[in-house]
Amino acid sequence: MTNSIAVQAHRGSPDPDNGVQENTLDAFALASALGADGVELDVRLTADGGLAVHHDPVIDGAGPVHELATADLPDRVPLLAEALEVCTGMLVNIEIKNHPTEPAFDPTDRASSLVVAVVEELDRGGSVVVSSFWSGALAAVCSLDPSLACGLLVLPSFDPLVGIAGALELGCGAVHLPVNLVDTATVAAAHDAGLAVAAWTVADAAVLDAVLAAGVDTVITDDVAMARRAVDRP
Repeated sequence: MTNSIAVQAHRGSPDPDNGVQENTLDAFALASALGADGVELDVRLTADGGLAVHHDPVIDGAGPVHELATADLPDRVPLLAEALEVCTGMLVNIEIKNHPTEPAFDPTDRASSLVVAVVEELDRGGSVVVSSFWSGALAAVCSLDPSLACGLLVLPSFDPLVGIAGALELGCGAVHLPVNLVDTATVAAAHDAGLAVAAWTVADAAVLDAVLAAGVDTVITDDVAMARRAVDRP
């Protein structure tokens, strides 16, 4: 198996049994130690314009992210700049969480401009990819800094060919497909269109083998060690 396929750790490499929670600095450090090429993380806008690294709109025990000031975030919830520092040497897939179906939806896509500002301030433009299910978030990023790599996330219920067309229209360089939409023909269509393909979320060996056989460029996985072994095997 060619090692040109990238392994990204989904929300880092959490290890709950040992107190390592997802989307934390410890999870990102563990992903690096396990040999991940990159990490996938989620960012949400706080009430005072911070970029909290957290998947869900509500933080257990604290409240909705968009109603919290940065100073009120629990210690376990890092800011994007802190995460990028810990992930030095790895690619960071920054998923912007801003969608019309959520109460915190921001039609101005302020989070996009703040992500671009942080990435540029830390000079990480060459080692990040910005992703989102919301096309507006990616359009804002591409408008602010066309040099930043972007990937359109496609929902499991969507037509993957529509997703490929949408990624092209936005100016993305990649399409991020759920594993149920990954097959050889779809990956070939994306590659023919000039797009890289990331598959999410790979949690077991059978799924891993299937997406690798389909020819994806990146696997976003909950098991870095498993994916690393598979990608690196001769």
